[in-house]
Amino acid sequence: MRFRGIFHGRASAKLEEWIDDAIHSGLVFLARFARVLRRDIDAVCNAIDLPWSNGQAEGQINRLKTIKRAMYGRAGPELLRARMMPIKLAELHTK
Repeated sequence: MRFRGIFHGRASAKLEEWIDDAIHSGLVFLARFARVLRRDIDAVCNAIDLPWSNGQAEGQINRLKTIKRAMYGRAGPELLRARMMPIKLAELHTK
């Protein structure tokens, strides 16, 4: 609950204390998670403090990779292009 509160409250200053408590909690999975967080503490603090996210870009990359995997070996580059960029192709055919 404290960890979730740190993210929701955007209070990265409390993260170090939480990591120390998690490491000494006696719960192996929690201690391992806390150690991994500490390895890249700057990035974690930035994720808490800063309002920016690359979620939109990651979502588009995931969508394109999913289409590419589904199409593998089934069709040529034209059909793949049509699935990846449906709006552009529709515009080209109407001109």
